[in-house]
Parts: sequence; C-alpha cells; structure tokens
Amino acid sequence: MKAPELGIKIGIHDHGKRNSIGDLGIKVGHATLIEGENIRTGVTVLLPPVKNPYRERLFSATFVMNGFSKPIGFVQVEELGYIETPIALTNTLGVYTVANAMVKHMIELNPDLKSVSPVVMECNDSYLNDIRAMKVSEEYYFEALRNAKLDFEEGSVGAGTGMSAFEFKGGIGSSSRVVEVCGEEYIVASLVLANFGRREDLTIAGVPVGLYLGNYPGRGTSGKGSISMVVATDAPLTARQLKRLAKRTVVGLAKTGGYAYHGSGDVVLAFSTAQTAPAGKEPELVSFLPDNALSGLFRVTAEATEEAIVNALLQSKTMEGNGHVRYGLPIGKVLPLLGEHPKP
Repeated sequence: MKAPELGIKIGIHDHGKRNSIGDLGIKVGHATLIEGENIRTGVTVLLPPVKNPYRERLFSATFVMNGFSKPIGFVQVEELGYIETPIALTNTLGVYTVANAMVKHMIELNPDLKSVSPVVMECNDSYLNDIRAMKVSEEYYFEALRNAKLDFEEGSVGAGTGMSAFEFKGGIGSSSRVVEVCGEEYIVASLVLANFGRREDLTIAGVPVGLYLGNYPGRGTSGKGSISMVVATDAPLTARQLKRLAKRTVVGLAKTGGYAYHGSGDVVLAFSTAQTAPAGKEPELVSFLPDNALSGLFRVTAEATEEAIVNALLQSKTMEGNGHVRYGLPIGKVLPLLGEHPKP
C-alpha cells in the first residue's frame, strides 16, 4: 500500500488519479531478474506519451546533486534541452547494455537514424545482487518495454529489485500532485529508484522514525548508496525552467533524511509532456509559463518526490540475496510512531 492508503499524509496538495507518474500518460514497465541465491536485479523503462520520442522530442533538463553516479545521456540533454528516447533505470554495471538495447529500439523506429542519445540512469544493487555477474541483457530492456503500462507495480521490481534504502529494502516509488498555476491545473509527478540512506536519518511525514528503529535488524550494514529521480509535468516549461524544477526534488529528498553523503549519486532528470520539439521540421512557436508562476510547481515537486521515496519503502518486501538480507520497512512499528506526532 502507498502512503495515502495507510493514512500517511505528505504535503498539502491533492494527488493525481493514480498518484504516480502514470497520471501524465507516461507508461512504466519492469523486467525483474531473480535467479538462484545471488541474482536480484532488473530494468525499468519509462515511455513518454508520444509515438516516437526521437521524432517528438520533449523539453528536458538534468540536475546532479552529488555526482557519484554513471547516468548515460545527460551531456546532450544538458546541451540541447530535450530527450529523444525513453528513459531506463537499471544497476550500475547494466547501464551500457541497456543503452545499447535502447539504441537498437530507436533504430527500429527510425530507419534513417545515425545518431541518438539514450538516457539510462542507475543505482548500485550489489548488496543483494551479484552485480559482477552482469546478468542484465538487452532482452530485459525489451521485456520492460513490452510490459509498460499506466498502472504499474512499485517496490522491489524491475530496477528496484535489489535496491536498499535507509538500510531497509528499497526500490521503485512514485507519486503525483495537482497544482493550479495561472488559472490552470497542472500535474507534477516523481518516480524514484531509491537506494540510499542511513537508518537513523529516516524521516517520514516529518517524524524521525529511523531513530526509533535502531534495534530492528539490518542497522549498520551500510549507509552508502544513491538515488535516481525522474520528475515530469504537463506544465509548459523551458529546459531552463525544468532544471529549476529538477533541483526541487532535492528538497523532498532531504525531508526523508537524504543527505547526499560521499559515495551517494543523487541525480535528476526532469521533462515536460506539454509540447514537443519535432525533429526534422521547421521550428514551431511554443509558449511557456512565466518564471514568477513557478513557485507552486516547485512545492509540489518536493512533495511528490518525498512521497515517492516513502512509497518505495512501503511497497518493498524483505529480500535475501548475495548472502545478505534487507528487511522490509516494519510498517506495523512505523504507523504508531506517526500517530504519536499528530499533524496540525
């Protein structure tokens, strides 16, 4: 169950219908790989709501809070301000294989293609997964692609299969918010691959629950890790404005207890579904929101990201792998702690 279903209220704004990035028409698919005692990994793919992302490029931006990470494709996004492929998530040593698969996918869609910039983000799942075995193959990208849908599973699936967060089981989480700007309603949604955090830092809805869970199994095994964050909106924003939006994910990250420790890769990709920058055509006149209207979007970006991280924890179950155990967040212990700290 996600935070709202458990009575956990994060922020003040309403959720979208699905309370996920699917509210923006973005389909998400997973390929989960569990083999024997040591393999716990996978691939997650996000499909923007266009027929051909190479031809219908979406305005985009990146932000790097802490660069201990190996994303592919960020340099061109930073330079040109758009994405031209789906977005994939996987483990650290799988990014290159997944990028190759994505290039083949784009070649299939575009017979005249001679250059493309795949976007692949990662976290290191080597605590539960034998990452050196390099079990992520190109087929897992295509499997995730085939599985893509608006109502998708979260938690220990796809790229989130072997991930850890706050020394509990981590993985994929998503959340959305609705906000009114300039008389129009817009959606902002986050999807995270959560693989970071020290137990004692964990904060949920403003309550330092990690301090009360010190004796729960798993503490002290590792506080290192990373988080890859994707934030999307249907508000018409420039690439520069999307970078500003991307930075606000870190506010949500910090509210859960993320401190971007050394060894953590904290990276963000932001994009807008509002309008495209068509390839191979004359540029079209497009319009964007004024900068002084963005504060509401900034706030809901932080809210959606904070809840996405919590949702990743709430939906990830205990898993053994690679000689280790990551316990699922003990919801039965957490909820009473939240009840002791009532909200106004």
